[in-house]
Amino acid sequence: MVDPESVAAIAAETAATDIMPRFRQLATGDIRDKAPGDMVTVADEAAEATLSRRLRDLLPGALIVGEEAASADPAVLDRLSSDQPVWIIDPVDGTTNFAAGLPLFGVMVALSCRGETRVACIHDPVHGDMALASRGDGATCNGKPIRVAAPKEPAHMFGTVKLRFGDRSLPLRIVERCQQVPPFVDLRCAALEYLALASGRLDYGLYRKLAPWDHAAGMLLHAEAGGFARHLDGTAYRPDGPRQTDGMLIASDEASWTALYDILIAPS
Repeated sequence: MVDPESVAAIAAETAATDIMPRFRQLATGDIRDKAPGDMVTVADEAAEATLSRRLRDLLPGALIVGEEAASADPAVLDRLSSDQPVWIIDPVDGTTNFAAGLPLFGVMVALSCRGETRVACIHDPVHGDMALASRGDGATCNGKPIRVAAPKEPAHMFGTVKLRFGDRSLPLRIVERCQQVPPFVDLRCAALEYLALASGRLDYGLYRKLAPWDHAAGMLLHAEAGGFARHLDGTAYRPDGPRQTDGMLIASDEASWTALYDILIAPS
């Protein structure tokens, strides 16, 4: 449908023109709050406008679901249910880090059609990493195939866990049990976390909030790198699925997923 390398070129060029020149150069007026605890910068807005225009040109007739457009008009999310192809864009994932001058942010682009992600692109413009996947064709980073971490016992797994959303009793149970696995990290940047998961640097991830721009590209990249993921009720991820859930658990394979679920999630 679309050459992933063409998407990569657009992501890299947009980062070079709209994002990186503003990194550590933002003025006070360049940052504002969309909602309490949720900020946006002029780089987010400029990059989303450029990505939307260029991706629409790349695939005429495709719809656009961008984080900033959906923030301004939640009805934009209805496009995910369309029969037409949909570009899902997070222009600067990790905006809080970007605004603070921390080099932990990335560009995420996915192409979805009828609830299935077909193409994924995650770009780390600080370190120059470009990860790509297309359904059924595997995953690469900087042109080389990548694979998830080799399966191991939960006591030796290192991952990322997000506990800030949803039913508070579930995070409490996880906190009480997390001493059974190594300490986990929160980069506050799904783009870099998915790069680490798909490249085998992290073993697992647990996410509660599933905004499509945060997860559509990463879930396909991880799956094409050999990984396994399910909602905590056992159902598979869809970019047009629920955006607030009890959780999505991501692991190297199904056996690792089950072992982690039994330790961190399953009722006593």
